[in-house]
Amino acid sequence: MGGRKHGDFLELKGFSEKIEKPSLLLHSCCGPCSTAVIERLAGDYQITIFFYNPCITEPEEYRKRKETQIAFIKRYNESLPPKEHIRFKEGPYDTKKFYQLAKGLEAEPEGGKRCLQCFWQRLEKTAETCALAGCDYFGTTLTVSPHKNYEIISRIGRKLAVRYSVSFVDQDFKKKDGFKRSIELSKAYGLYRQNYCGCQYSKR
Repeated sequence: MGGRKHGDFLELKGFSEKIEKPSLLLHSCCGPCSTAVIERLAGDYQITIFFYNPCITEPEEYRKRKETQIAFIKRYNESLPPKEHIRFKEGPYDTKKFYQLAKGLEAEPEGGKRCLQCFWQRLEKTAETCALAGCDYFGTTLTVSPHKNYEIISRIGRKLAVRYSVSFVDQDFKKKDGFKRSIELSKAYGLYRQNYCGCQYSKR
């Protein structure tokens, strides 16, 4: 997956290298959730983590989660040959768009209609970016969490795959002790683990 250096990470700009494994743009909600998913998929895909989370409404919290994600990727890459390194791309951080989607749904319970809108927003941006960059697949780490409904996320991903003419990695990553493994890896790497999903409503 080709690209140009931007700060401490690689910015996705197409694919100039010849890569045998199919390319995957993997949306990540946070570093801890990405750990077990990356471990499970790295052997089959050339992964670029797409950190797109306008739902993290507190800027300081957003910064901590982004830095945690980058730190994990850097350390994980130490065990991989350079051509298989996990890449990182940050999506636009615009909480206004999230608040627009959440308007009128502020009182919804966790996992309700507000969360459905949030899933759509993040997955659609991932699918769109995947198509524009020429990636083979897109996916998300969201399903590793026991608090996220796999069936809903799967249905959204499959619809967006058709809309943007890309393939969706449709897996429930919490299976086979995926969530348990993410906790183990987070502890092993000393990662910051948040105690709420991201928006001010989930924190409440």
